[in-house]
Amino acid sequence: MTYRHKERIENEILMYFRSLKKSAGDVFINDTIDTDKDGNPLTLIDIISDELSIIDSIDLKIKSEQLKKMILELLEPREQVIIRTRYGLDGKAPLTQREVAEKMGISRSYVSRIEKKSISVLQKGFEKL
Repeated sequence: MTYRHKERIENEILMYFRSLKKSAGDVFINDTIDTDKDGNPLTLIDIISDELSIIDSIDLKIKSEQLKKMILELLEPREQVIIRTRYGLDGKAPLTQREVAEKMGISRSYVSRIEKKSISVLQKGFEKL
């Protein structure tokens, strides 16, 4: 082996160890970082996805409460009934415009107009927040 070959090999080995040192602190999203109470591996993605779903859940709850409050404060009683029944906001299944119209004894087109106006009012209310 010549001196040049030996020097190239040494350089390659040094470059390899330098690259290992640079990535020694890297953590990959699927690497096991801990174990749960049952001994199952936990990865970074497991923890992140749980936190995001908690944040989304809290955000949805806050917005739902704001919507309930706005429905009571911004809409007339008839508008409230239409929005609640159309979208199933009282824990019941949502109804079609035709079903709401039959239930209230008004035309489907009138339900549509009231629904459209009410949604516009609620959107403006959310924009002010």
